[in-house]
Amino acid sequence: MGKLTDILAAGGFGGDDFDSTWKRTEAAGEFDPLPPGEYFCHATSGELDTSSRGTPRYKLAFTVLVGPAGDESHTGRMVWHDLYLTPAALPMAKRDLLKLGIDEPAKMEQPLPLGIRCRVRVALRRDDDGTERNRVVRFEVVGIDNPEPDAFAPTDAAAISNGDYSAWPQEEGHHDG
Repeated sequence: MGKLTDILAAGGFGGDDFDSTWKRTEAAGEFDPLPPGEYFCHATSGELDTSSRGTPRYKLAFTVLVGPAGDESHTGRMVWHDLYLTPAALPMAKRDLLKLGIDEPAKMEQPLPLGIRCRVRVALRRDDDGTERNRVVRFEVVGIDNPEPDAFAPTDAAAISNGDYSAWPQEEGHHDG
């Protein structure tokens, strides 16, 4: 097991800095499940996985943009939708995967495109032990949001990697020659 001072030094913290930051930091509150309703979300990731019982699944993550009636208090929260990849569940999984443009199994191994905006219906489920959890009842893709451009990304990475720096964004008023 590593020492705290060793891993903090690698992260930019000195021992005293971390101690004082620790003392000043308020602990985050617990997240309750999202209230049931309709949310606008981005489909932010999809990963192949297995459940705790070993059932193969595609785990889809949604990040809340805005909640019911325009409520922004849940912006940034996440909710997950499990698509089980068994013979019995495959028709429903395929229905939902097709909504995301996943029209062949190999695409489940690739990252989701950025900016897929969805209307997501969220319900509240109570486990046998009384624990409440969110459940995605259904979703529909309602649009594609163009991600904010990365100000530091070159406009033509392939050209730049081949030594052609003319594709690099130029500062206003700067001209080569």
